[in-house]
Amino acid sequence: MPFDWEPLLLTFKLATVVTAILWVIGIPLAYWLAHSHVRWKALVETLVSMPLVLPPSVLGFYLLLIFSPNHWFGGALQHNLGIQLAFSFPGLIPASVIFSLPFMVHPIQAGFQSLPPALREAAYVLGKSRGETLLRVQLPNMKPSLLSGTVLAFAHTIGEFGVVLMIGGDLPGETRVASIAIYNEVEALNYSAANLYAGVLFAISFAILLMVYVLNKKLLGTI
Repeated sequence: MPFDWEPLLLTFKLATVVTAILWVIGIPLAYWLAHSHVRWKALVETLVSMPLVLPPSVLGFYLLLIFSPNHWFGGALQHNLGIQLAFSFPGLIPASVIFSLPFMVHPIQAGFQSLPPALREAAYVLGKSRGETLLRVQLPNMKPSLLSGTVLAFAHTIGEFGVVLMIGGDLPGETRVASIAIYNEVEALNYSAANLYAGVLFAISFAILLMVYVLNKKLLGTI
């Protein structure tokens, strides 16, 4: 039988979409966590970090309940907007965003905290707004943190299994990503196909991490 490349393509499609969304969400959230002094900031930091310690099956189970048409949230989306999150590719996206959120936020938050306060204050003195200071002063000076967060979130999404299985199941062409395909092939004793899936993911993950270390070394040398 010809090898099915669709799980790999679906995996990288999911990782790309999730990483793009995490850029939009993660940078403002990391900025707020780095500079805010409100009392309940610790609660937000705890919630952001929960995927690091919570078993993926637990997170996937509760998200599946929320995404279910029997829940008010999932039911409202399906009846009013025609969006089905449970056992569908659209459902994998928010689940993966939540699961990979700390891998994007933590490196960028650390990058913001490593910048000297004088850099931001000097920009304000020169008449720069908060937005201009963020985009033109702070972010260009923390490229290694941005790169690390982006790559870690992308690579973490590629390797998801528990959350993806709970939310998406195993629907060919819809939710069967590479990690699910590897599990299926091993169960079927088709080790050659499983080895090919695993080999591709291993090679790409290795290349991505190597690129991060090399680029970070160069970027740190220019700062």
